[in-house]
Amino acid sequence: MYHRQLKTFLLAADCGSFNRAAELSYVTPTAVIKQINLLESSLGTRLFERSHRGLILTSAGRSFYDDAAYMMRYWEDSVLRARSAACADGRLIRIGTSPLTPAQVFSALWTEIAQVHPAFRLRFVPFENTPENAREILLHLGRNIDIVPALFDDTLCAVRHCHGYELVRAPICCGVSVRHPLARKDALDVSDLYGECLMLMHRGWSAHVDALRDDLTTHHPEIRIEDFHFYSLDAFNRCAHEGKLLMTVGSWRDVHPLVKILPVAWRHTFPCGLMYAMKPTGVVPDFLKAVRRLVRERKFLFQP
Repeated sequence: MYHRQLKTFLLAADCGSFNRAAELSYVTPTAVIKQINLLESSLGTRLFERSHRGLILTSAGRSFYDDAAYMMRYWEDSVLRARSAACADGRLIRIGTSPLTPAQVFSALWTEIAQVHPAFRLRFVPFENTPENAREILLHLGRNIDIVPALFDDTLCAVRHCHGYELVRAPICCGVSVRHPLARKDALDVSDLYGECLMLMHRGWSAHVDALRDDLTTHHPEIRIEDFHFYSLDAFNRCAHEGKLLMTVGSWRDVHPLVKILPVAWRHTFPCGLMYAMKPTGVVPDFLKAVRRLVRERKFLFQP
C-alpha cells in the first residue's frame, strides 16, 4: 500500500495537479487526494500547498521528493529481482514491455525460436512508459530487463549507450482521432494532411523523423508541425481529444482506443527491432544469435 502512496505523490508533484495525476492514473481525483492525505498523515507533515493555481511542494515535500523517487526505484527493482529469482532459469530472457513497445513481435518470433532452442524461456517484465523509466531501463539493460522491443536508431542507441538489432523498417503512419474526418479513410495521401497539425518528436531525436520533417517543410508547407518531447499515452490523448495528428507506426494500433492508425503514401520508415546492452551477458548473446539466424534464413518475418 505504501508504495502506491509514493507513486501517487511523485505523479502529483510532477503534474502539479491532483486532477491531472488522476487522469494519468485512470482513477478519480478523490482517490488521488485520499492517497496523499494518508501519506501526509503517516509522515506527520504537509507535502503540498494547495491553491487555485495548482499544487506546490512544501519545503518538506521538496526534501521528500528525491527520497520517494529513490524508494520507488528500489521497490520496483526489488520486485523484479524477487520475481526473477522465483523463476530462476539459466536460459531465461527478460523482455521489457509497455504500451509503446511492440512486444507482439515475440508471438511469431518465439514460435520459431522455441522449435530450435526449446531451453530458452521468456519472461515479460512490464514497465510504465515515462521518460525516467525509459532512460533508466535503457541505460541499465541486463540488470532487470535484458531486451526491449522498440523503435530506435543510431542516435537513440548512442544516447542511451545500448545496441539495437533491426528486424524491420516500419512505415511511418499517422494517428488520428476516431472523431476526425480523416478516420473515415483506410489510408492517407500526403495532401490529406494539408491544413492539419502533425505532432512530431523534436528535431535531433531521430534522423528518420528529421528527414520526414524536412520533407514536409520543404515540399508540403501546408502541413503544420508541432514538436513534442516524449511518446506516452499523453501524446495519444492529445491526438484523440485535440484533433491533432500524431506520427506513429502500425504496431501502435492498439495503444489508444480513440486513435486510429492510418498508413500514409510516403516512403518514410523507422527502424524497429530489439534493444539490448552494449555488452550482453548470460544467454542473451545466444538468443540474439538465434534471432539473427532466423531472420537471415527468412524463417521469421515481422510485419510491423
